[in-house]
Amino acid sequence: MEVFGIGPLELIFILLIALIILGPGDMVKAGLTLGRFLRKIITSPEWRTVQKASRELRYLPNRLMREASLEDLTNELKDVNSIGKQINNEVKKELDMSSWTTPPIPMNLPITTTDLEESKTISGESSGKVDQPNNDN
Repeated sequence: MEVFGIGPLELIFILLIALIILGPGDMVKAGLTLGRFLRKIITSPEWRTVQKASRELRYLPNRLMREASLEDLTNELKDVNSIGKQINNEVKKELDMSSWTTPPIPMNLPITTTDLEESKTISGESSGKVDQPNNDN
């Protein structure tokens, strides 16, 4: 529990220092004076005005949304956001390449001149003339 941003250990430390500085007799007088001062502040109309303004500022965005009927828009935006997430998940599933496999290359097929042309074209070695296989056997 914190009061004015001061925790329990800090409060004990402050009271201990006040006791050392003021002494036991003056500590009672200082406590009574401080209590009266805080009571005057809390019961004053200015304090009530500050509290009311604080409450109004805290709930102002909700009130403005209600007045402008923006609650419906926020619900629609949430729906659009959830649909966007679903689409994103579907796209990720479609693009998931972990299940894709490369077809096996058969090793016992003869290589033809068309295959050689394609490999040279792909590698950029095509000079325009096609090498014919030697059939001198």
